[in-house]
Amino acid sequence: MSSIRNEKGSSIEHKEDYVDSDKPVDLANNVNARIKNPLKGIPKDRLLTQVAEFCNENGFSDRVPLFQKAALVAQNPTDFDSIVELDEQDRYYLHREITNKWDHPMALYYTIFITSLGSAIQGWDNTGANGANLSFPEEFGIVHNTWLVGCINSAPTILGLMSAWLSDPMNSMLGRRGVIFLTGLFCVFPVLGQAFTRNWWELLICRMLLGFGIGMKITTIPIFSSETVPASIRGGLVMSFQLWVAFGIFFGFCSNLVFYRIGRHAWRFQLGAAFAPAVPLLILVWFCPESPRWLLKKKRYEKSFRSFCRLRNTELQAARDLYYAYSQLVEEDRAFGQSTFFGRIRDLFVIPRLQRATLGSWVVMLAQQFSGINIMAFYSSTIFSEAGYSIKTSLLISLGFGAVNFAFAFPAIWTIDTFGRRNLLLFTFPNMAWALFIVAGCFQLATDNAARLPLIATFVFVFTAFYSPGIGPVPNVYAAECFPLSHRETGVAWSIFVNNSVSTILGLTFPSMLAKMGPTGAFCFYGGLNLIAFVMIFFWLPETKQRTLEELDFIFAVPTGRHASYQLKTWAPWFVRRYIFWQKDAHLEPLYQLDGVLGDGTKPEAFH
Repeated sequence: MSSIRNEKGSSIEHKEDYVDSDKPVDLANNVNARIKNPLKGIPKDRLLTQVAEFCNENGFSDRVPLFQKAALVAQNPTDFDSIVELDEQDRYYLHREITNKWDHPMALYYTIFITSLGSAIQGWDNTGANGANLSFPEEFGIVHNTWLVGCINSAPTILGLMSAWLSDPMNSMLGRRGVIFLTGLFCVFPVLGQAFTRNWWELLICRMLLGFGIGMKITTIPIFSSETVPASIRGGLVMSFQLWVAFGIFFGFCSNLVFYRIGRHAWRFQLGAAFAPAVPLLILVWFCPESPRWLLKKKRYEKSFRSFCRLRNTELQAARDLYYAYSQLVEEDRAFGQSTFFGRIRDLFVIPRLQRATLGSWVVMLAQQFSGINIMAFYSSTIFSEAGYSIKTSLLISLGFGAVNFAFAFPAIWTIDTFGRRNLLLFTFPNMAWALFIVAGCFQLATDNAARLPLIATFVFVFTAFYSPGIGPVPNVYAAECFPLSHRETGVAWSIFVNNSVSTILGLTFPSMLAKMGPTGAFCFYGGLNLIAFVMIFFWLPETKQRTLEELDFIFAVPTGRHASYQLKTWAPWFVRRYIFWQKDAHLEPLYQLDGVLGDGTKPEAFH
């Protein structure tokens, strides 16, 4: 048995824990922590024969040479210059993927923009409810029934709990675009209906219908985005979902300020205005290419290739990505097999690779709710109003919160794929915690203290500035990428279920918590939850940046205990030596052993 060698060339201890590189890696339980290219080790003649058979069987008989070149590139992604079959134009565009990683066809950016536009309604509705909370409880005579107010505010997430489970069968029947169109209908008519309700239960029904659409929408949009973009910029583009949520939050607060002077009917305009982003979505989504990986899953190979061609610069790149994904899909079928809807749900909890993806997605979804951001989105105006400030002042502070949330989401476009998902969260959560603790302390200042309001607003904005590039965009990106194609819809549905469940609980209980504990107690509570989230992320969350969706099968097959032990015993001591004692010679032994995936020049600390 050959040993795996580290960056310095010395053999790694405990060689019995590793396997030869030409043997398969168990996609369910990757105890060797080895990331393997599924095409590596296949002799060239055999690979070219396999590709020719694939082409002849699936309608590409006239493109055999193209797919053979593409398979060779997929087999040697970092050494394509040595492939004699490639011409200069092929090499030019392959090099540009490295030197100009944002250079892609407009169809790719159009797809991300249009699909993510649907998420704006989620943020707009949250903030519309934020302003509406100042007037609709009084009109319906439920001001003192804090549980009922919380139930009305949480209605979209309550129905989202159930509708998220429909994502799997609906995506199977309608495709990604079809589901986004269907959910867009629920984001137009029920939203407008809110403005015409005559009592609290009609408002509740409209918000529940909205939630029915939102549950499937927020499950499907990140999946669609993640399946269309290249690995090197997947995080930066998939996070546009959260960017548009932040955009919706900001414009929701703008609309609150525009309409608040109307009087007791202000809440009707504040809630009804949120339909606007869904209208262009309903029309323009049909001009987007369907997800090529969804088409691949449905064995519609020719349509998948056409879709990839619209999303990549050359046919060679499209054929490479299709054949690489196809090869890994074959491996996934062998590892996980074909199963029913309920069988796929069961698999998430019994197959080790899927267990770890489920755990990782739950960690980020719980962490997002623990951060307290939804409470700020729903109740910031109420918090400041009950603290003694005028409606206008409360709405202005909330507008500032929305503006900061939107502005600071932009840095994540570049940092999420360089600094990494995990590192962003480990950096931002402690900073979010101390900001909330300071806000809690500021509420203890005397109400006539001129510094009280500026201090509260400042540290709410500081909290938001750390939230927006961290736990804001990461959860939906992470959940959409961590599951294999065979279980992606079911896995993301579970993640959304967890997110909406906790969001519902927090939304229902917060009005009562605020009434009993006051702003100081409420902010301290969420500051503590931020610290708990930090610990969960440190031990249980693997890094996923710059890995293809197929390569993540190997990441999530690594046992959780091995990952946690590595973080505590290897990564943490290295971090202390490198960044506390500034020992520049501190060396980090990588957890993952790279087998035919990356070049030798990759820094090990990037893939711990």
